[in-house]
Amino acid sequence: MLSSDYPILEFDENREALIRPEFLKNRYEPISERLLICFFHETIEKLLEREEIVLHFVLRGENPLKIYRFLDQDITLVEGRLGAPAAGGYLEDLIALGAKKILFVGGAGVLRKDLAVGKFLVPTSAVRDEGFSYHYLPPAREVEANLEVAEKITEYLKKSGIDYLTGKTWTTDAFYRETPARIKKRREEGCLFVEMEQSALMAVAAYREVDYGAILYGGDDVSKEKWDSRNWRDRGDIRVGLTELAKEILLVL
Repeated sequence: MLSSDYPILEFDENREALIRPEFLKNRYEPISERLLICFFHETIEKLLEREEIVLHFVLRGENPLKIYRFLDQDITLVEGRLGAPAAGGYLEDLIALGAKKILFVGGAGVLRKDLAVGKFLVPTSAVRDEGFSYHYLPPAREVEANLEVAEKITEYLKKSGIDYLTGKTWTTDAFYRETPARIKKRREEGCLFVEMEQSALMAVAAYREVDYGAILYGGDDVSKEKWDSRNWRDRGDIRVGLTELAKEILLVL
């Protein structure tokens, strides 16, 4: 175990924790190897209305997680959880229940004013400005995405004629502390988007040796002197389209 004056930097490489996600195997059915994590609640509601998905079971706990499955493909669907600990903790559970090929779709703030609402980003790395990932990987400024998975995603987007960017995202724990100085520094580091989950999810996936990738779409704008929501949560067409696209991409991962 690394020693440090700062607890977050005391990385312990011992894999034998007291509480382990595999304990869930005796309590729940297995899920599909292919898992879609969707951050869009209203899109999941639409899929239910269209009878494209059904509820498989509920992962019980203080914050229950509904597990859905698609009726036409062997794909599990869950609604994403906000923030690194919730997102990363549930990913641990879902991997233990059988997920091996995982794709995340969600929105993110943009750090450049030229990035329009709906612009797609396939993250290739993430700045680890959160605490969760430091329990899974040794301390480092960034975590690299699974580049083989990222390449498969971009190949499909290119083949489909869909415009996208690849690059670095900034994962933070505190959206109320996105100060001008931090935003400037992250932009200088090459970050295009800001969100709250990716470095944690990349770290868990690397630790558990599963395939993980993400497609983020440009949402609110934090690149200017004043925050601009750009009404990004009202873009239902983008959200539904991205979810349907992700389902197709999962089949080639």
